Amino acid sequence: MKKIVLYPNPKRDRGLIQTSAVEKLLNDSGEAECVIIEHGFSADETVSAMKGADMIITFGGDGTILHAARYAAKLDVPILGVNTGNKGFMAELEKADGGLIMKAVRGECAVERRMMLDTRVIRKGETVYEDFALNDVVIGGRARILHMTVKGDGKLITELAGDGVVIATPTGSTAYSMAAGGPIMEPSAENIIITPICAHQMSAKSFVLVPERVVEIQLLDEDNRNEFISSDGGEAFDLVCGDEVRIERSGHTTRLIRVTDVSFYEKVAKKLKK
Repeated sequence: MKKIVLYPNPKRDRGLIQTSAVEKLLNDSGEAECVIIEHGFSADETVSAMKGADMIITFGGDGTILHAARYAAKLDVPILGVNTGNKGFMAELEKADGGLIMKAVRGECAVERRMMLDTRVIRKGETVYEDFALNDVVIGGRARILHMTVKGDGKLITELAGDGVVIATPTGSTAYSMAAGGPIMEPSAENIIITPICAHQMSAKSFVLVPERVVEIQLLDEDNRNEFISSDGGEAFDLVCGDEVRIERSGHTTRLIRVTDVSFYEKVAKKLKK
């Protein structure tokens, strides 16, 4: 019998109506044993619940998938997303598609590997922050202009002045990077996207790099009370002048389950009309 972890966002699946319906479906099938990760679970409890799972089914938007991916990527457990939010670019199914879940349980599906990014902040030769992301890493400021240099493998790519910069994966190209004017990329591609946020120079454009590149960003502002870095919209970490941020392709990947033949382009066209 397969072990299926149900990972709901209680704000998107109110009363866990969708989650409970899928739990009943799977239990009645006799093909799977369900474990629900409840709101308020600690990191250790979440990891324990996911260990040995054959699949994680999320109920929410893309943010719910991002949260689940932080654990699933390290355990190499695939994720099937059910969209109960708004846009849901990463989610494979909508609420009305619940019946397709059994196809995935029976192995009638494909699995895509999505690249991720590792991030380190180096301060005076020491690593003071480490994280990884499926969507993006954001360096920003709170109501002030930031100045920074952006390098690839030690070679200058650009100098930026503005509200910040987004370093995104192709999966994250439809998130903050797109909102900041970056390109939309096929999510199964493997590239690193650099997109300025509200740059104060007309020459500032997005750059698309090969996945092997190591991106280095250095802050130039002496008044460092307002700069921060965040991975996948997580908790912000304060930066100071002289900090070097290194971002590179992660050894981890996120595995997303596909059970429909809806193309990425169809999904984007539909979502952007909402």
